[in-house]
Amino acid sequence: MKKISKTNDEWRVVLTPAAYTVCREHGTEPPFSGEYDGCKKKGVYECVCCQASLFRSEDKYDSGSGWPSFWQALDDMSVVLKEDHSLGMMRTEVMCAACDSHLGHVFPDGPKPTGSRYCINSVALLLNDAE
Repeated sequence: MKKISKTNDEWRVVLTPAAYTVCREHGTEPPFSGEYDGCKKKGVYECVCCQASLFRSEDKYDSGSGWPSFWQALDDMSVVLKEDHSLGMMRTEVMCAACDSHLGHVFPDGPKPTGSRYCINSVALLLNDAE
């Protein structure tokens, strides 16, 4: 996969302030505030920064957490998992494999068959419902 690299100034031009804070500065949106939390539309969720395909709507479920949740990523090549020791706890960060955008975190309390809960910020995603 070809890596996408831009300067902070280039990212600021193409992203909303909220998306820049989440995706480039590892922020988070408030729970239950995101456009895709309760979304039931079919399609593929893409990275807001680079439009790489990340998650399928068929793998999305309502975790009650306030963020869009998926039980698996599109495939092993779409996201990168990284240890995150911020906020005084150990979590697993989910990043876009193509542009290193911060998407959210994955937790081991999801449904079968994976047991994973990819808890992703809505502002880090675009829903391509044309597929």
